[in-house]
Amino acid sequence: MTEFVRVGALAEIPEGELRAYDVPSGRVVVTHDERRLFALSETCTGHGCALADGTFDDRSDRLLCAACESVFDAETGEPLEGPARDPLAVFTAREVDGWVEISAEPVG
Repeated sequence: MTEFVRVGALAEIPEGELRAYDVPSGRVVVTHDERRLFALSETCTGHGCALADGTFDDRSDRLLCAACESVFDAETGEPLEGPARDPLAVFTAREVDGWVEISAEPVG
């Protein structure tokens, strides 16, 4: 059974913005659009930059690293553009009674 960690209130994460939180297996960045939540490892695989400083395009579900300009698919963590070649770890994210919960370990 998957263990989840409550990281904060959904209201603390404006739609389309990125917020970083700590879970047992490391730091994650969380964002959402009107349909779903996304949680990925917070360290960009391009140059080790902090993805929380980047942007989220909620029309295409893509994360952009502000430092190295790598682009990642928010659903799969796969790099789409830029110097990053390795995918980001993906975590399960859910909303429970207005709270955001993240799986303690990455998916797969």
